[in-house]
Order: sequence, then C-alpha cells, then structure tokens
Amino acid sequence: MSSNEAERLSQDGLNQLAAGSAAEAVHSFRAAISADPNYFEAHHGLIRALRDAGRIEQSVAAALALTALTPNDPLAHTALSISLQQGGHVPEAEAAAARARILEWKSQLQRSTDPDDLR
Repeated sequence: MSSNEAERLSQDGLNQLAAGSAAEAVHSFRAAISADPNYFEAHHGLIRALRDAGRIEQSVAAALALTALTPNDPLAHTALSISLQQGGHVPEAEAAAARARILEWKSQLQRSTDPDDLR
C-alpha cells in the first residue's frame, strides 16, 4: 500500500470520529498505519480515537509508540501527555508535557537566528 492509501484511510477515520464512531475510526487509523507506518497523522488519529473510545491505556501505548517513531516531535509528546493525564498518570503526563515544551523551544531556536523572533 502507499501514502495515498494511508491518507484516504486516515481521512475515513477522521470522518468517523466526527460522526462519533470512535471504534470504527480506530480500525481505519490502524489500517492507515498498516498501509504506511510513517504516515504520522494516522498515529495521531489512532491515539485520539482510542481516547474517544475510552481505551485510555491503549491510547497511551499508541502514543508511546509514536514518541519512539518521532522522538523529537513535540506533538507526539503532547499526545502522550494528554493520554497519560486521562489515564490518571499525572506525574508521567507532566513529564511528557515538559518534554514537549523543551522540544518546541529547541525547534524555535533552530528556526530562528534572531533572538527577537523567539518572542
């Protein structure tokens, strides 16, 4: 399969989430990930769909997998933080949120050579 297939399946998942069908969306996002494991939008969708379906620990596991795939992505760590928070893992959620902030700051520093751009 391809990125186009992953994108289509991921869009199906988003439509299912919007319609309130989180369980169906989980299947679509998993199929998208199978089509293209590097289609990170599908990973984010899966995390959200699992949370919406009340499958919090599975959402945490999916978010951990995404942070392993994209260790420098602040959004992956933010998704992990949200899932951990909803699962009642507050200290771990705070650590993931802190990691996301640090990564975002590093990203801002890399994009900017002018200190005034950081404001």
